[in-house]
Amino acid sequence: MIEFAKKDKLALKLCMGIAAVLSGSISFSMPAIAAQAERGKPINRAWALPSLTLNDLDGKEHSLNDWRGKVIMLNFWATWCGPCQIEIPYFMKYQQNYAGQGLQIIGIGLDEAQKLRNYARTLGINYPILRADPEQHYALLNQWGDPSGVLPFTVIIDREGRLVFKEIGLFDDETFETIVKPLLE
Repeated sequence: MIEFAKKDKLALKLCMGIAAVLSGSISFSMPAIAAQAERGKPINRAWALPSLTLNDLDGKEHSLNDWRGKVIMLNFWATWCGPCQIEIPYFMKYQQNYAGQGLQIIGIGLDEAQKLRNYARTLGINYPILRADPEQHYALLNQWGDPSGVLPFTVIIDREGRLVFKEIGLFDDETFETIVKPLLE
């Protein structure tokens, strides 16, 4: 992805994390999952969260359940987000190279439908883009573990529906190699 030295990437992530913690905008638990645990339901499963059902850019309704059994990279993004624009070509490469091994990237666009359509068409995005209702952006991000509302935000779900990783900020090749590729084997 971006060619930062390892120490620069670590410093950037550390600074972002420290700023989020100091501002009180991030917690280390996933609120919707914690609420499920209090009710005695499984706490680490995507399928235990309220159903994620959104329309794609053509208006067709999709549920996260449509991709059960796949390794899912759920990426929350917007056209105005610079780091999101940097990630997308890499996500397209991952989708192209690893779809046959069970990878499914799903973009959750937090933007106006026309802007998302134009951006997806211009780049030729090769994975589904679902659009979230603008009224629900922050609630949706919070539900999936990003109470700060920072974009981009990526959640990795294994084939059994376990939430195995979340990343606020740029998702890089090193993280893909370390977290996602082993799930595809």
